[in-house]
Amino acid sequence: MVLVELNDSLTSSLPIKQGEFAAVRTSPILYLRRCNRRQLSSSMSSSSANDAETLRRNRILSSKLYFDVSRSKVPLIYSESYDIAFLGIEKLHPFDSSKWGRICRFLVSFGILDKKCIVEPLEASKDDLLVVHSESYLNGLKESSKVAMIVEVPPVALIPNCIVQQKVLFPFRKQVGGTILAAKLAKERGWAINVGGGFHHCSAEKGGGFCAYADISLCIHFAFVRLNISRVMIIDLDAHQGNGHEMDFAYDSSVYILDMYNPGIYPLDYEARNYINQKVEVKSGTLTEEYLQKLDEALEVAGRMFNPELVIYNAGTDILEGDPLGRLKISADGIALRDEKVFQFARDKNIPIVMLTSGGYMKSSAKVIADSIVNLSKKCLIETSGALTST
Repeated sequence: MVLVELNDSLTSSLPIKQGEFAAVRTSPILYLRRCNRRQLSSSMSSSSANDAETLRRNRILSSKLYFDVSRSKVPLIYSESYDIAFLGIEKLHPFDSSKWGRICRFLVSFGILDKKCIVEPLEASKDDLLVVHSESYLNGLKESSKVAMIVEVPPVALIPNCIVQQKVLFPFRKQVGGTILAAKLAKERGWAINVGGGFHHCSAEKGGGFCAYADISLCIHFAFVRLNISRVMIIDLDAHQGNGHEMDFAYDSSVYILDMYNPGIYPLDYEARNYINQKVEVKSGTLTEEYLQKLDEALEVAGRMFNPELVIYNAGTDILEGDPLGRLKISADGIALRDEKVFQFARDKNIPIVMLTSGGYMKSSAKVIADSIVNLSKKCLIETSGALTST
């Protein structure tokens, strides 16, 4: 009799899901225990999330990647360690893995930059990388076969991992350090350029497309904690979709993503496209005039839709005419004008901007990027140590 009354009480007062009434009547005590386990599990899940966020914050606060830079330095970041070279294996991928050094050599030869004024970043440590990446993902990079898949160079699978770490992943980690530092310099100086980085195909749990670490996601998380920033806009103008940061910031209203990409090429990540706030698709064969018109319209919309405190500009040059992977037909002058428009967008709104060089699969990309930086200096959108004389 008591059991029946208990069942009636349970069915009328407990939040019982459809199909659970039988369980209540058969064994009310077990049902109560199950409810308690659910509540405990939910509480533990919330507690675990809080613990993880606290750990992430502590890692960021204890990181050495943010350091003070002398005013005699220009907020242009590069290290000779960026360039990848090992027995010619790097030539098996269409990406020009020596372009970063050639960009800086062009700038020095043009007289726009003094080599002594370049900022050298620190290498991102394991603790730095754990701000976004999981332990299991980083452990996976200790297998040369997995790195080979990410960098799309099969022979890398045959190289001892200690060498892969030194010759491939160390240069990437230095570039990650450069991207993270760039946000601090941009906040202080108004702009910063990392002559590298822009690994926009890598997310917290998955690398690919020559991108082993999620430098853009890391940069943003560091900025949230260390720079007291709460709203970031990613302007991704690489020819390829930036599926890595899109997955990392899915459902995150503090990050607005404008991605202008060729929808018919890698990575064809349809899930990640759902997380783009402003999607601008430019098909293979798109010419300079049409491209720049679409960019003008996109920037106008982005400026109305979101008010960022920092802009991360992923400035891939694989949109250049003749690029075998980007498949667009944008002229070198068009790329310079593209970069100018994005910097002017940030300047007009008084928003610090970080530029990353990202993709570009032709030897001519290095000079195109250097010429664009010269143009930014001539237009007084950036300030460099060397004064350009008028021609």
